[in-house]
Amino acid sequence: MKLFYSHLIEVDSIILELDQMDLSDEEKLHLTNLIDSSIHHSVLDAILSELSTADKRVFMQHLNEGDHDKIWKFLNERVDRVEEKIKKAADDLKIELHKDLKEAKKQ
Repeated sequence: MKLFYSHLIEVDSIILELDQMDLSDEEKLHLTNLIDSSIHHSVLDAILSELSTADKRVFMQHLNEGDHDKIWKFLNERVDRVEEKIKKAADDLKIELHKDLKEAKKQ
């Protein structure tokens, strides 16, 4: 599923690390879904923490409609440097995920 922020975030480096681990296809798929979900929640948290209560409702409505243009127009009007904040939230999480995967490889 293409998310409104997909063009800003790459997860290939994490997927490559998963591919290097001795995991079944089912396990890799499960972990990939968990990673996607974690990134999604991290991005939403970063955005929602910047919005007022009323703006949160509007944003969630746009998100449910899936209109990416409307989402970006709204966010760019309400959140200063929104793309940078989304990238930072995702990058911070990816750093933690890479650490976790390296730790898991050791065990």
